[in-house]
Amino acid sequence: MSVQSVLAENSQATQKTVALRCRALRKYFNDVHAVDGVDLEVYSGECFGLLGPNGAGKTTSVEILEGLTPADSGEVELLGMSWGKGKDSALRQRIGVALQETQLSDKLTVEETVRLFRSFYTNNRSVDEVIATVSLEEKRKARTGKLSGGQRQRLAIACALVGNPDLLFLDEPTTGLDPQARLQLWELITAFRAQGGTVLLTTHYMEEAERLCDRVAIMDHGHIIALGTPAELIASLGAEQIVEFSVEEPLPDAKTLSQLPGVVSVREAAGRYLLTVSKIPLALPALLNELERQQSKLASLLTHHATLEDVFVALTGRTLRDG
Repeated sequence: MSVQSVLAENSQATQKTVALRCRALRKYFNDVHAVDGVDLEVYSGECFGLLGPNGAGKTTSVEILEGLTPADSGEVELLGMSWGKGKDSALRQRIGVALQETQLSDKLTVEETVRLFRSFYTNNRSVDEVIATVSLEEKRKARTGKLSGGQRQRLAIACALVGNPDLLFLDEPTTGLDPQARLQLWELITAFRAQGGTVLLTTHYMEEAERLCDRVAIMDHGHIIALGTPAELIASLGAEQIVEFSVEEPLPDAKTLSQLPGVVSVREAAGRYLLTVSKIPLALPALLNELERQQSKLASLLTHHATLEDVFVALTGRTLRDG
């Protein structure tokens, strides 16, 4: 790398501004450590993902950052301001929030709902513009109670966008949506970022995090257990391919799997064997030969590129769907 390239990278790094920062964040519910010493920084203009299974502490962390739940201890700074220091009203004017389940009045129409939320903000966007942004023009006169799940989610995001926020919080916005509705919401998030907005997104969908997020923090049991770009986290596995298989009976000697050529590591979970491999043309034939040697009958076999799901399994021994 040239000196000019290094200087350019250093210049870009120093120009990053922090939109959100928290330090030593903690929240306990009796004996449950929902958030246990979380440190985060989110840069202006990026999409930052909190990834983890249900119960990991993602929603509680975000509710503290949004000012909805008080922390037991720790510091929070959003856009240069902090909750509880006389600037809460000014801060709420600059953030947009779409909760995991946004409760909207079933009796109001789409237009009336957006207009109501617009009245809460001074630097707001037009109702027509926001409804068009979330592609609900044809439903503007429909009552909220008559909308589909995907349409209600888009309306919830419209309510979060109508205040023209600098920072957008989205707590598992695509949970329960069909693939088409999920893609539509991804497009909304991408469009918001293209206009310079900052997004903090929680999700337990690995594909969503890889598709949308510049950086990801993986949470488990109230802790941040990994942080980096999706590519960096996947690269931390030391290989790009995963071989997953099961046999009709447990292997007599599973320890030999780690000694096969091209195999970097071996994990066993829920009756399945997962091999992280660097050279699949070497590893796969060697695996089949080893199964034959141990007289084990193959029940299933699949291969895939390593994902954030594999990172989580490697760190915790559980899948992201495990609560």
